This record gives sequence, structure tokens and C-alpha cells, in this order.
Amino acid sequence: MKLSNQAQAFVLHFGEMGSRWGFNRTVGQMFALLTIHNEPVNADQLAEALKISRGNVSMGLKELQAWRLIELHHQPGDRKDYFTAAGSIWDLARTVFEERRKRELDPTLTLLRQLLLTEPRDEQESVAQEKIQEVYSLLEMLDQFANTLSKLDEKDLLKLMKLGSGLNKLLDLKSKATGSGAKKNSTRK
Repeated sequence: MKLSNQAQAFVLHFGEMGSRWGFNRTVGQMFALLTIHNEPVNADQLAEALKISRGNVSMGLKELQAWRLIELHHQPGDRKDYFTAAGSIWDLARTVFEERRKRELDPTLTLLRQLLLTEPRDEQESVAQEKIQEVYSLLEMLDQFANTLSKLDEKDLLKLMKLGSGLNKLLDLKSKATGSGAKKNSTRK
């Protein structure tokens, strides 16, 4: 399988970005290739297109399956496994977000809850626990917000995202009208 210059640039960039999103570079490249390719792709085709070992492809496919980002397909008369991206771009983004939440946010909230159940022994621990409570409250709110967003359909989510800059303007207007938070909100762009 030969990649166009445009496809290659996309795949290479997603390899770099993948490492920032919780994947290694190779897994990010494999995911990008499967996302932009119309037809199901087998492991040999992935290895050839990305110039990586078959073993590396096998491990990457297992990781992408664990993240629920790819689907397995079979073709009549062919014993090889073929793979495609698991859904639309919106579905994939939602899945990455949900998986990262399960892997990162949920364990953090669990740890913070446990820490907050411990009675502070002195003033220093009491101050630390207040800060832990603030972190916990923020993360809990983010989790609830994310949960609400994950239940929206694609059309409503897109509308909400388009409102983003309008919300900033509305908040700035409110601040100016009430005279509150003028300095704090003046840095908002």
C-alpha cells in the first residue's frame, strides 16, 4: 500500500500527536491510517505502509482494540484479519475521551476520595486536605460535564462547540455590565 504525500503527512503527524494522547507513536500512526483508509486493512498492509515490523503492528492492533478504536473484519476466502476505524470521527473522538476518562480521571477521583476520608492529624495535613478537596471538586465537576457531553448526539455537540466563542463574549458582556471580574475576565480571548 502506497501512501500519498498528504496521507503520509497526516499519518506522521498523528503518530506525534498520539504520544500526547496516550498512545505510542506507532499506534497513533496505525490509527490515523485506518481512519483515513476506505477499505479494511490487514496487518501486512499496515506493516508495509508504515515500514514497521509485523510484530509491532500486532501489538499496536491489540492496543487499538483495547481502546475500542478499531473493528475486526473478515473477507470471504481470506483467513487474514482486516481492520477499520470503529465509527465516524465523532464516534472515535468520543471513544478516546471515554477511555482516557476511565484510565486517568476515574482512578484519580478514587484516590482523592480515599484521601479525603482520612482525618487530618495536624494543621499541615488539614491545609493539604483542603487543597485536595478543591482538586476533587474541580475534577468531579469536569467529570459530570464530560458525562453530559458524552450523552449529546453529534448534531447537538456540534452546536454547543460552535457556541464556544459566543459564550466568551456573553461572559465578558456580563462582567462589564455587573462590573465584576473585570480584571479576571479581561485576559479571556
